[in-house]
Amino acid sequence: MAIRKIIRMGHPSLRISANNVAGDFIGSKTMQRLLLDMTETLRDYGGVGLAAPQIDEPLRMAIIEVPGGLSRYGDIEAIPLTVFFNPNIEILNPDVAGYWEGCLSVPGLRGYVERPQHVLVSYTNLTGDPEELELKGFLASVVQHEFDHLDGRLYIDHIKDTKKLVFEEEWLKFERQ
Repeated sequence: MAIRKIIRMGHPSLRISANNVAGDFIGSKTMQRLLLDMTETLRDYGGVGLAAPQIDEPLRMAIIEVPGGLSRYGDIEAIPLTVFFNPNIEILNPDVAGYWEGCLSVPGLRGYVERPQHVLVSYTNLTGDPEELELKGFLASVVQHEFDHLDGRLYIDHIKDTKKLVFEEEWLKFERQ
């Protein structure tokens, strides 16, 4: 296991589409090491999600771990550490809500992003089996944010009003209120 460096906005690898993960690669020792590295990196950096492109691995995979409970986003449901290979999102309801998003690849900034709030995620799980997960609210925004990385997009690409892109320090002082 190793904590990997998270690449930041401006690195060209964050702006390319990632490659599908082959089924026979999912159970490999190389993939197991990568997942351990990603998990350790996610926890060390203090995030709730990490996509492989953020550590300069051009693979369509992401991990999400949300502790749940009371947070600045309200009382949210927990997601145990989950690995998503080759995920697809289907919007079940186009109604949107906004959250102040941050990103480990865009450190020190927050941006107000509106996203659909009811989605169905289809993906391949850690054992190589297809799986689906229906999410609403904040968790729907989390998966969309992480899976955007797989297509070379960052949350800043979704900000409609550039006045709502702020330094995190100022956000904590002024915007959050």
